[in-house]
Amino acid sequence: MDFNKLTPELQVSNINQSKLFYVKQLGFTIEFEREEDRFVLISYEGSQFMLEEDHPEAWITEPPVYPRGRGINFQIEVSSLSMITAKIKEYNLTYFREPKEQWYRINNQEEGVKELLIQDPDGYLLRFQEYLGERDYKG
Repeated sequence: MDFNKLTPELQVSNINQSKLFYVKQLGFTIEFEREEDRFVLISYEGSQFMLEEDHPEAWITEPPVYPRGRGINFQIEVSSLSMITAKIKEYNLTYFREPKEQWYRINNQEEGVKELLIQDPDGYLLRFQEYLGERDYKG
């Protein structure tokens, strides 16, 4: 297995609840798991997360308070946003922000994405994006 050079490790309150959300409800794949450590590495089209349930020796700088990860969102590029939206509908999950087309300026170009945001059970914010293309910036 290839590991990304940057792989966020999220401390979660309940590993089983997190696995249900990420794997069953959103379609992530379990790459490997250490059940004795309440740890799992998951992926979705090349994006990776490590999830670890809270424990006394965890690297936690402050007591965790919901929503965890305040001030950060994880951008996850996907080939098709429709697969994620279908899962969200199937499991009656709540959007943080419904799917929307967005264009971001990068120097003299704009890059288009269709994106949505959803929170995991611990409040981590996930931003799924489908690439739409580029266009000249008309600023």
